[in-house]
Amino acid sequence: MPSACDPVIEDIEDMVSSTDPTPHERQSARKNIIPRPKKKKELLNDEELQADSVIPGMQKIWMKTWGCSHNNSDGEYMAGQLAASGYKMTDDPAEADLWLLNSCTVKNPAEDHFRNSIKKAQEQDKKVVVAGCVPQAQPRMDYLKSLSIIGVQQIDRVVEVVDEAVKGHSVRLLGQKKEGGRRLGGARLDLPKIRKNPLIEIISINTGCLNACTYCKTKHARGDLASYPIEELVKRVRQSFQEGVCEIWLTSEDTGAYGRDIGTDLPTLLWRLVEQIPDGAMLRLGMTNPPYILEHLGEMAKILNHPRVYAFLHVPVQSASDSVLMDMKREYCIDDFKRVVDFLKERVPGVTIATDIICGFPGETEEDFQETLELVKLYRFPSLFINQFYPRPGTPAAKMEQVPAQVKKQRTRELSQLFHSYNPYDHKVGEMQHVLVTEESFDAQYYVAHNKFYEQVLVPKKVEFKGKMIEVEIYEAGKHFMKGRPVEDSKPFNPSIAAPLQQGEVSGLIQSSAAKTRPCNSNKVCGPSSTPAFIHLQNLSLLSLRILSFCPPGFFLGIVRLLKHTSSHRNQK
Repeated sequence: MPSACDPVIEDIEDMVSSTDPTPHERQSARKNIIPRPKKKKELLNDEELQADSVIPGMQKIWMKTWGCSHNNSDGEYMAGQLAASGYKMTDDPAEADLWLLNSCTVKNPAEDHFRNSIKKAQEQDKKVVVAGCVPQAQPRMDYLKSLSIIGVQQIDRVVEVVDEAVKGHSVRLLGQKKEGGRRLGGARLDLPKIRKNPLIEIISINTGCLNACTYCKTKHARGDLASYPIEELVKRVRQSFQEGVCEIWLTSEDTGAYGRDIGTDLPTLLWRLVEQIPDGAMLRLGMTNPPYILEHLGEMAKILNHPRVYAFLHVPVQSASDSVLMDMKREYCIDDFKRVVDFLKERVPGVTIATDIICGFPGETEEDFQETLELVKLYRFPSLFINQFYPRPGTPAAKMEQVPAQVKKQRTRELSQLFHSYNPYDHKVGEMQHVLVTEESFDAQYYVAHNKFYEQVLVPKKVEFKGKMIEVEIYEAGKHFMKGRPVEDSKPFNPSIAAPLQQGEVSGLIQSSAAKTRPCNSNKVCGPSSTPAFIHLQNLSLLSLRILSFCPPGFFLGIVRLLKHTSSHRNQK
């Protein structure tokens, strides 16, 4: 029976036969077509002088990502492709040859950090490639001149851009992906990636949105709504669990709007995804704006009650004043937001509603701000993202009459004080909870877990807990977290169907159909090995082209014959 690699060998043999001129012979032929004859020694010297001294694919790359989980997912995909292509990803910016900076355009401070990083890289003579929403929205900014740019929908071409950047060339890819005249959600979901956390898969279900908020710069970069087909998302989720993931995050600029451009909706997608989630693993929904969730409240309540879905929803309100919401062009009133929150609180007991508020939007009066304070007092949101308004260049809000800076700061402080005046978890001390352990705390003293309501629970740092569902008793509560001690006689439950990838290991590579099973952390047989049998063909081609020019004549022909002999010998067995 022919092996899975036979078609590849056949193709290589077709391309390189014993009668074909070698790459060295082709190069020599080109060099010989000149007016004046040269001696052989002079010809070789001339070749050496003109040869490119930089070999793409051998450099070290440091990557920095700012912003939302969508941006983080893009960063993971770019890192995976670069690693699969031969580049070495490093955590040390000083030892890197090239810095890949993946930007966020939501706030001025984030762009300031991005701009300062570019300057720092240039001062250290590092090559720079920029990506994300800032260069996509404003590619002609002075500080981006001469830099290579990867557009938000072009992350699948990161290797091409980096290849040229390490050679000193500038490349800019900012186009939109389309098929049959319809805008696509972005790059393919089956690309290689390096997960920042091997236990968590971040999946973008759509890009762009249907709103036109007057303060938002992200719309300039991500554009209108474009959703991924359900089958592609189901396939990605299934693959993620086969690679040892135990938690899925769905992300986009507005998950509630998913599918409106392709004739489906968010609940339809979620019910399909839930079918793929193994017991003990969890799904977390991303941010949704109020207008597009209102018509699905009944179904959303059912989904949030599902045992394998976190009872958590991020619904930004931004302001409790209808006049401010109108100026923002948020396309809902405060009663709409309250309807969403009240309905879910009634139908999903204990549900966590996270929200965002902007302080000091242009035209916001003291009365408007007081309405926002009253909203927070009413719901006592356990998770509240407070943002001082920053006018972003090119947005309508930047041209409006601004609230004085000192007033914006004062309102931000007042809202922050209100938020810190209550402890949302005090009443949970003494509860028994099942929590999924997925990461390490910032101080490295605990493991971080989340309960059904995506509330943060710190647990003892025992290696056997990582990636497992455990039962704990809550013994302490803080403003943003609880602490839990493992319940005696309870055993960690492993939700994974396979052992997770190692930190830095590339996901999404083509797997061998004959891959053997391997043991999970719990010493049980779980599923196919994630060790790649051979590299993604696209990346194999890139590596082959790089290697080809440095190999002696007949090298690849010898490799092909050896592989063919090995394959034939294996088939005879």
